[in-house]
Amino acid sequence: MSHLFPELPYAYHSLEPYIDAKTMEVHYSKHHRTYYDKFIAAIAGSDLEQVSLSEIFANISKLPAAVRNNGGGYYNHILYWNCMSPNGGGQPKGELGQVINDTFNDFDSFKEQFVQAAINTFGSGFVWLVVKNGQLEIISTPNQDNPLMDVAATQGEPILALDVWEHAYYINYQNRRPEYIEAWWNVVNWDAVTDNYTAAISANK
Repeated sequence: MSHLFPELPYAYHSLEPYIDAKTMEVHYSKHHRTYYDKFIAAIAGSDLEQVSLSEIFANISKLPAAVRNNGGGYYNHILYWNCMSPNGGGQPKGELGQVINDTFNDFDSFKEQFVQAAINTFGSGFVWLVVKNGQLEIISTPNQDNPLMDVAATQGEPILALDVWEHAYYINYQNRRPEYIEAWWNVVNWDAVTDNYTAAISANK
């Protein structure tokens, strides 16, 4: 098993006007790449080079901070990129759409809860939609932690990720995090989120 740095699934400008090309370029080629490079350096020469990220995260409390911080940054951004698309937006359909309605009453209520979690995340972190024991939950994690880590207050299988670090939006939105969050809904790739949901449910059966 090798940990590879993935290609961005679309061009830097593809998510405009909601997320600008410069932000995407800096975020992917500088921030994400740095997390990856530091993660690889942190595990170099150890057994972790051949261990899956999910296994690493399941035991992250026993590993050095460099593995936790940079391994999290490496993984979290992969999910974040893949949960966005130039053809995104709208609402989820099919089973995921129904489960969201059943869990949160309707999509608007889900969206409002997710937005509030993102706005109220203090400092840097991520907001997630996770599958836990077959149920959907909205949670947030600080810094580059994620719900797969054994240090997470709530653990689960993440199916949707929103990066609320300032570097995700500061070039275009400055300190206006709520505007960035509102714009982000226009690029959410519900097809990918649905695939993540299906995989999470199947893995728990």
